[in-house]
Amino acid sequence: MSSINRITGVLKQELFITKASLEVIFDLVFFPLINIVVFGFVSLWLAGSSTKEAYYLLSGMILWQMVYIGQYSITIGALWNIWSRNMSNMFVSPLSIKEYIVALMISGLLKTLIIFILTGVLSIFVFKFNIFDYGLLNLSLYFVNLTLFAWALGIVLLGVVFRFGTRIQALAWGVAYLLQPLTAAFYPVKILPGFLQTIAYLLPPTYIFEAARINLVDPSVQWNLMSVSFIQNVVYFILSVWIFTILFKQSRETGQFAKNDT
Repeated sequence: MSSINRITGVLKQELFITKASLEVIFDLVFFPLINIVVFGFVSLWLAGSSTKEAYYLLSGMILWQMVYIGQYSITIGALWNIWSRNMSNMFVSPLSIKEYIVALMISGLLKTLIIFILTGVLSIFVFKFNIFDYGLLNLSLYFVNLTLFAWALGIVLLGVVFRFGTRIQALAWGVAYLLQPLTAAFYPVKILPGFLQTIAYLLPPTYIFEAARINLVDPSVQWNLMSVSFIQNVVYFILSVWIFTILFKQSRETGQFAKNDT
């Protein structure tokens, strides 16, 4: 069996889990759409106060879904196998941990793309806000950078889950939302206190949200912001793989990986 076939097998499993699990459907489809609706109405209310920055909220929430869904797909995808005591069975086969993670990354990318299109179309018809007006190049750069960050975050959290077990599984849902305020998804970075601004600029999504706010009035590509975000993402992705490798090795050595199925 080739590597592609093994990765395809994991993707099929992800599809079956998604179709059969109401929880996953709610997490990946229902809640993102509800968030867009809520933030959309808040944006309309702010727009009634004659402020163009009202759409900061709506565009920020649509773009934030890329981070949330990409990270969720990696960590929760693995947790489903742990909860069903199926993780050991997965690796009795020739499937390698690298192939498994690649499959989860691809799954997250596809889910992110689908939800982005759904929320984007919803915002057009309900709130008259067309995120596609940013242009294909800008949206592609947003997508690449936010997805890379989501992958890096998901891979680190996956390593933590493998190393310490399900007792810290709450991190799979919580960490992204802890970082959300620091990325200034809904407001300019300048309103943050000075020390938080320093932290914000260490997070790649910050530059994407800053660029998106500029692009609301100026559609030209903000290459300086995009470049910094991409460089940081590459560094963080490499670090995430390194950290995961260490945690996964420790998980195998301590027996925690096998305990995750018990």
